[in-house]
Amino acid sequence: MFGNVWLELGLIGLGLAAIVGLVAWKWLQRREVKVDLPQARRQFQLRREWLEAHFLTIASQSGKPRGLHWADCDFDDAVSFARDRNTGRLRAFVGVTISFEAIEGGGMEDNPNVHNRRAATAVFNLNGEAWSTDGRAIFNLNPEQAIEHFRQELEHVE
Repeated sequence: MFGNVWLELGLIGLGLAAIVGLVAWKWLQRREVKVDLPQARRQFQLRREWLEAHFLTIASQSGKPRGLHWADCDFDDAVSFARDRNTGRLRAFVGVTISFEAIEGGGMEDNPNVHNRRAATAVFNLNGEAWSTDGRAIFNLNPEQAIEHFRQELEHVE
């Protein structure tokens, strides 16, 4: 009889510990990160060439858009910065113009629009003190439009 009580109390305690851990983890994820904006901008400029190459590598391997291969990507000079409203982390947005080629057997070979250059925005993230990218491109929006489009999540910083 007492064995079951202790087992139940142990399971309840374990469940409570898991809930407390989850709440603490969520709180740590959402707490604001204080960022030195001028320093972050300098670091972005210092790493920009590498970041652009890394963006192109990841984005071109994403398989998006389906049936197309990334042939070229031209980056604009201007950079727009925004802060994530939940975490305080910075993001950098750079306008890009992308050229695609049809992948043989991908179903896009006969599409007359394949070779049209596409406008998009490349997204970069400041994680701690290091800039990175996951290859995300927001198509059909320039950087300012992208920040405005995601205004519930982002605030523009200057």
